[in-house]
Amino acid sequence: MAAVRTPRDRWVEEGLRALADGGPDAVRVEALAKRLGVTKGGFYGYFADRDALLEAMLDVWERESTDEVIERAARETDDPKTMIRIAGMLTFSSDRLLPIDLAVRAWARRDERVAERLRRVDNRRMESVRAVVGEFCDDPDEVEARSMIAFCVAIGKHFLAADHGGRTREQVLDRAADVVFADARPAAADARPADQRGTGPERQRRVRPGRTS
Repeated sequence: MAAVRTPRDRWVEEGLRALADGGPDAVRVEALAKRLGVTKGGFYGYFADRDALLEAMLDVWERESTDEVIERAARETDDPKTMIRIAGMLTFSSDRLLPIDLAVRAWARRDERVAERLRRVDNRRMESVRAVVGEFCDDPDEVEARSMIAFCVAIGKHFLAADHGGRTREQVLDRAADVVFADARPAAADARPADQRGTGPERQRRVRPGRTS
């Protein structure tokens, strides 16, 4: 009876575990075969070389951390703000994706091809955040600033060792999210030209639909 081959996705999954644990240098064919309890001969039935495995690993990470995260968040809620919070938790708080994401970021510092892949993934993520912030903020500069703050908080919280004056990290992060996603649009904009709005109390008046005075 022929030996059962180790499935391709198991090699990729074990490679991602090794990457999360020890960086790209830990992703070695011999070491992965030992972790899988098989010989390394089966590896070459799926991959031409180690570089091909690394590319396949990045493909899986990119798909899981963009398309799959967005789709899962969309299934759980219709509220844009809640959706982006869920996507952030899935990506930057999960035992699955977070260690891989941090390892890819470290790897990208010394490999331009990985840096390009990371840039593409982060651009997808930023597009999602911009779309949410744009729902309640009209100023493009503020949309970009808020989106960047949200992204930096999501990543930077894993490296920050500071205390918060008696507050928990979760309390501060919740408040930061409230600030980033606060509605920046006025409750009802005055549609009149600026030179017709007057000053003082007059500037506070708002034109209501159907009123002519």
